[in-house]
Amino acid sequence: MLAPDRLGDVAVQISDEDFDKAVSEALDQVPGEFLDMLDNVVILVEDEPDGPDKNLLGLYSGFPLSARDSMYGGVLPDQIFIYRGPLKRYCASLEDLVEEIGVTVVHEIAHFFGIDDDQLDEMGWG
Repeated sequence: MLAPDRLGDVAVQISDEDFDKAVSEALDQVPGEFLDMLDNVVILVEDEPDGPDKNLLGLYSGFPLSARDSMYGGVLPDQIFIYRGPLKRYCASLEDLVEEIGVTVVHEIAHFFGIDDDQLDEMGWG
């Protein structure tokens, strides 16, 4: 998930522990039937994205569930990354940050299910 061009220079202040707790709470809000379907995927919190795009709030890396078939197996887990730095710079308040963490978590889980950015935008999760 790419942040719009509103990333600021000032980051919302939150400890890494509280940020991780907000990610965990966002995951608790995802309906259980969807979490139960998360197969061979890990969710990781990182400080900053690798590579040139420093505005990524989150990233799904892997083989979407919608593209898996009977030949799927023996692969490393897919990864969902949630990025502290960009999220903290994107939000204006702690309340905004907690809300945006939730949106980012849902957005990246949706990619695991094969839902693309255009579909997410239509659904209001862009």
